[in-house]
Amino acid sequence: MQIADTAERVRDLLKGINLYLIGMMGSGKTTVGRELAAKMGYGFCDTDAVIEKVAGKSINDIFNSDGEEGFRELEGKVLGELAAYTRLAIATGGGIVLRRENWSYLQQGLVVWLDVPVEILLSRLGGDTTRPLLQVSDREAELKTRLEQRKRLYAQADLHITVTDEKETPEEIAARIIETIPSVLKPPINPEN
Repeated sequence: MQIADTAERVRDLLKGINLYLIGMMGSGKTTVGRELAAKMGYGFCDTDAVIEKVAGKSINDIFNSDGEEGFRELEGKVLGELAAYTRLAIATGGGIVLRRENWSYLQQGLVVWLDVPVEILLSRLGGDTTRPLLQVSDREAELKTRLEQRKRLYAQADLHITVTDEKETPEEIAARIIETIPSVLKPPINPEN
């Protein structure tokens, strides 16, 4: 079956619920999310981009002026606003899972964890200076610590997609997500049985 046919079938099964991509920074949530939205005929949003637009300043500036707590507060508000819409693929910030109240929004949709090993994250984030939580001397230790803190929360996702091949394209990962979604959906209740 072609991926377009599968995507159409999955879109019908989802009945408009949003797809939330969670995972560590550098896991590909934004690029995979865009591909996923395109294949599914969904809209696409990146919570960080929306936060920057709402705040009128960069994520770095928000961290500098309001700290991580201020950023997380704004992140939760943005997630709440986006959750009111349907048919969206939403790339979230890596730490969105840390606040319990965010889960009430995430669980209204289907949550997909992009699980990428620290070694691949490091190679992807190599020259990236835009991430406030990576403004440290030992990026590897920082990523390992944060992943360890978040792993049990990420594991609450509906769908766990492990990415171990650095050559796997965002398009291939999106196709894999689409093909796997039916395995985690509850079958519809048939009142005649």
